[in-house]
Amino acid sequence: MYRLSLLFALLSFSLLLPAQDEGLAYEDRIYKSNIRSVLFHVNGLVLTQPIIDLSTGVALQLTFDDMDADTKNYTYAIVHCNADWTPSTLAEMEYVDGFAEDRIIDWSFSAKTLKPYTQYTVRLPHNDMRITKSGNYLLKVYEDERDKTLAITRRFMVVEPLTRITARVMNPAQVSKIKTHQEIDFTVDYERINLRAPQQEVWATVLQNGRWDNAITGIPPMFVRKDQLVFDFQDKIVFLGGKEFRFFDFRLLRSRMPGVATIEQVGKSYEVVMEREAVRSGTPYIQYEDINGQFVIETRDQRNPLSAEYLDVLVSLNAAEPYPNHEVYIIGKLTDWQPKEEFRMVYNPAVNAYVAKLLLKQGFHNYMYALVPRQSKDRRPNTSEMEGDWFETENDYTILIYYRPLGERYDRIIGVLTHNSNAPR
Repeated sequence: MYRLSLLFALLSFSLLLPAQDEGLAYEDRIYKSNIRSVLFHVNGLVLTQPIIDLSTGVALQLTFDDMDADTKNYTYAIVHCNADWTPSTLAEMEYVDGFAEDRIIDWSFSAKTLKPYTQYTVRLPHNDMRITKSGNYLLKVYEDERDKTLAITRRFMVVEPLTRITARVMNPAQVSKIKTHQEIDFTVDYERINLRAPQQEVWATVLQNGRWDNAITGIPPMFVRKDQLVFDFQDKIVFLGGKEFRFFDFRLLRSRMPGVATIEQVGKSYEVVMEREAVRSGTPYIQYEDINGQFVIETRDQRNPLSAEYLDVLVSLNAAEPYPNHEVYIIGKLTDWQPKEEFRMVYNPAVNAYVAKLLLKQGFHNYMYALVPRQSKDRRPNTSEMEGDWFETENDYTILIYYRPLGERYDRIIGVLTHNSNAPR
């Protein structure tokens, strides 16, 4: 009888444990092939990063499309994280007032599109959920309310603005990098907080164009002045400049936009053929407006945004011969800055070009071509050989200031600044 009681108790306890998230990565990722066009930003500001102020009522908005074009019981949950994107030791009730999990009930079917889809939207925080701690957070979206199959993860940050940051983009200290790199120096005024050990309690993270794959993290202050932390290193906070991003512009299907060779309706699909492109690493720098690797969903053919079509897009890149030790990928925010299989290009010797067929939604998409080593654990995309690097390139740099007082259990974010490289020095 004792053994049966013990077995029943263990079984009951196991049912109360949270479900294990198979394959969970604490990064921006899509886990299901039916999910497309994931956007996560400040509500109403589509080109912003998912960063909100702890003290205001501003919300973030997540939208995504389900190409199965049915209705599903999607749910979401948020998790507080350390500065290095590992789960913090805080219990849910310590960082959320209300419900940290909920269903996504705002959905709409596409409006008479050739490829149907269902669009889901959720805004957070909201009336039933208030975030009470600053720091890094991971948003998890599940496909089924009971089985909780992971569909999407997205990073976001909550800031308590206790500091003021001043930044500038400088010529790198190292002569060999002057024409190709950008160096960021900044100071942090902290008169509103009492730091006991600034160089142990405070550190910074710097992002280029909102990217975490090449972020510079864990930067302590170089030295401390009265009420001011100085981050003025030589050859430490340095990024490759890159080039202005290439773009797909599919906002109009009734006329050809720049870079589009042909648009044709074939059965239940629009097929778009892009003009042949070339490697840019050896070409002169040309400045033009871009959106720093982001993408925007928009249709100018219809007034209803749910009429935006999904397009089959054929892309080709000139190459006299294939790269023997690398694969070629298209990257940008549209790929979560990752080398995704559906954005991998294949060499076609018949046309002396790398080619790819992409499924993209109507809108304006920035992208670049990148090389990824075939036989390497390091799968980070490298754009330098395909696109080139120039100091003059316009980039956005986001500085996050993390703070963990001695004896505390979690990393706070006490300051944030997004600084453009073209801003006056």
